[in-house]
Amino acid sequence: MSNDNEIAGAYEVTPAAGYTGDVTPAVAWKILGDRKDAILIDVRTRAEWNYVGVPDLAGLDKKPGLVEWQVFPAMQVNPEFVATLTGAVADKATPLLFLCRSGVRSVAAAKAAAAAGYSTCLNVADGFEGPLDSHGKRGAAGGWKAVGLPWRQT
Repeated sequence: MSNDNEIAGAYEVTPAAGYTGDVTPAVAWKILGDRKDAILIDVRTRAEWNYVGVPDLAGLDKKPGLVEWQVFPAMQVNPEFVATLTGAVADKATPLLFLCRSGVRSVAAAKAAAAAGYSTCLNVADGFEGPLDSHGKRGAAGGWKAVGLPWRQT
């Protein structure tokens, strides 16, 4: 049985075309805590990591992988994304959870990783900051920060 089926069978995963599926930030945290081999890959830009913050996985004795899907400031897709990911995570059976600002770039990253042969590629729905709220701001309507998961600014 592949990790893909193990994760999907044990956790609430919404299946998706081209990658394993989507999970809520709370389910992502649970997977990261339960599975020592699971890795969170934050695909936002260096500017976002530096100015907005990053997930704090110290309580799980982990650190997030930081691999830009798009390179700031041009925001072109990073041509080295898969090579960088493969260099950091050689075992393609490793469960990977992809996170971006709102859950859009991380879908593209999950699809690229799945196409490169990774068996379990999950998108963290609503991302780090979530969707815009009724006031046009992020960080309160959903996402990693809004549900109260640990994060820090650098």
